[in-house]
Amino acid sequence: MNISFDKHHLVKFQSLIALLLLCTGIALMSDKFLTVDNTWNVMRQISVNICISVGMTLIVLTSGIDLSVGAILALAGAITAGLLKFGVEVPANDLYIGFTVLGAIVAGLIVGTLMGLFNGLAITRFKVPPFVATLAMLTIARGLTMLWTKGYPISNLGANFDFIGVGWFLGIPLPVWISGVIVIFAVILTKKTAFGRYIYAIGGNEHASKLSGININKVKLIVYAIGGTLAAVGGVMVTSRLDSAQPNAGLGYELDSIAAVVIGGTSLSGGRGSVMGTVLGAIIIGVLNNGLVLLNVSPFWQQVVKGFVILLAVIIDKANSKND
Repeated sequence: MNISFDKHHLVKFQSLIALLLLCTGIALMSDKFLTVDNTWNVMRQISVNICISVGMTLIVLTSGIDLSVGAILALAGAITAGLLKFGVEVPANDLYIGFTVLGAIVAGLIVGTLMGLFNGLAITRFKVPPFVATLAMLTIARGLTMLWTKGYPISNLGANFDFIGVGWFLGIPLPVWISGVIVIFAVILTKKTAFGRYIYAIGGNEHASKLSGININKVKLIVYAIGGTLAAVGGVMVTSRLDSAQPNAGLGYELDSIAAVVIGGTSLSGGRGSVMGTVLGAIIIGVLNNGLVLLNVSPFWQQVVKGFVILLAVIIDKANSKND
């Protein structure tokens, strides 16, 4: 009895233990890791992945996947930057529409939401597997980003917009506040609402959920829309921090977000996991990325290491599922 109790708690805190061991190892190998500047730098970088990964968590909990988040991030960031700097011109009517910072951001978020809804419609209405539907959206969004930017960065977006990515509030970087609000919202959504219970139910047993009267398609549509919106939030944060919308922004973000979700204990089969687990997973990925950079590890080897970390996390998840 005591042995099973200990194993249960070890599984529950395995991500936290992994984080502590990782931080200890990197700190021993690099004296730059535990500095204040590096800590805030890591937190800024993690904030973007947390936004994306929270949306990914909701999707994976329904037994889905979204491979398009990085491309949606790039498109939303490019739309926001383009509207903010150039506005919209209608030469036929001699019309120019300028955008404030808030207006441009809202437009970018709407684009992200629509892309997520498109994913949801393809999956629910046309029964396209999530992997295929979101892979197609990845290509569509990348193409639209290139068309919008013509392959060139959109830079010099102004101090007011840049403040979102590099500003501070009450001694804490603004991106950390933004990701914190999103996490609180997602925790309340999943733990305190009927909609959150529907998400877990669908991932646990979709057929039984349908028989229980849950509108499966509606829940999935909303979940994928949220995923697209949060990817767009990440796009605004990245664009603001760089003061530039890069046509190839967001490359690899889908890998980091999936890694955060899996490492955080959310089952790829759906129905099991938590937002706070994903936050911990995102921190692990952020610390790992930062540590590899500080140790001057080649970017190519960084991808190899992250790939093995994801594989190990999935193996552990499968082992835990068998023991439940």
